[in-house]
Amino acid sequence: MKNSLIIRFAQKKDIPLILEFIKELAIYEKIQDSITISEKILYEHLFQKKYAEVLIAELQKNPIGFALFFYSYSGYQGKPSIYIEDLFIKEMFRGRGYGKKILSFIANLALERNCGRVELCVFNWNKKAITFYNSTGAKAMDTLIIYRLTGSDLQKYANLG
Repeated sequence: MKNSLIIRFAQKKDIPLILEFIKELAIYEKIQDSITISEKILYEHLFQKKYAEVLIAELQKNPIGFALFFYSYSGYQGKPSIYIEDLFIKEMFRGRGYGKKILSFIANLALERNCGRVELCVFNWNKKAITFYNSTGAKAMDTLIIYRLTGSDLQKYANLG
């Protein structure tokens, strides 16, 4: 089909494209000043250490979006979970169901890999993303608060032990 979306796993040759998508997402999320990743780091983390996986969404071989995900683990379920760190569709292609197709692909992957759930976080100001995820049946976990140790606080706490 002419307008069929193809979702494929990223390959080593996609590293510049992945970095481009990450930067576009950071601009959209207004956090572009926090980008410290490089092509070298992406290569090492995705293809050598395999810390995460990336999907590329294409229309007529034209990349229009991506998803970056990795595993977490639920001690309660005794199963791995897929955590979606990034899911991004270029602005001109949004609202056409492509994000839902990527999420569906990941949901199928989670079932194939015997995962108990798929999780992700959304900025509380990102009403479009919140509306999108609500439309999929995903539930906001309003009983949990995310805490994060980074930078000097992470270093300081690591040195306590």
